[in-house]
Amino acid sequence: MSRDIDRRAARTRKALHQALLTLMLRKGYEALSVQDIIDEADVGRSTFYAHYTGKEDLLRSGFRMLREELEEAQSTARAGAEASHDDPLGFSTAMFEHAARYADHYRTMIGGRGGAVTENEIRLILSEMVRRELPPTLYGDAIPRDFVVQFIVGAFLTALNWWFERKSRLPPPQVDAMFR
Repeated sequence: MSRDIDRRAARTRKALHQALLTLMLRKGYEALSVQDIIDEADVGRSTFYAHYTGKEDLLRSGFRMLREELEEAQSTARAGAEASHDDPLGFSTAMFEHAARYADHYRTMIGGRGGAVTENEIRLILSEMVRRELPPTLYGDAIPRDFVVQFIVGAFLTALNWWFERKSRLPPPQVDAMFR
């Protein structure tokens, strides 16, 4: 019985996340209401609030899942390659591959439809990943580490946006090579 409830809860959460993404593509995050989300997901208001406190909580939950997936993809990529942890762009291969698999999600996040909250969250996730890849000191501390992190994240998001705007058929490894 408990397992059925867990499956049902997981299906409900998945439906709510999918509804959020679909509506963000259609209307943008800022224009969404909880009512829009529950109508799209075909769940009741009380069901929504049994899982989330509001649309912001639903969005944050999605970013927690994204962070976990990206960290797992990064670990897998690191384990499968002899990549150096001193490569500040070491995150990019796994990120481009993940972005290709979830293209609609990424289009929502970086294409302006997700709003400032969404863009901020993706920047934070990427900044953490880049920070882990950077060596402790850069150029004898002549350039602040945070500057380098933000520069790399901005360049990556620009490359990702370029790739999606052109609906490019370039495979992730080729886009990654151009980025590097």
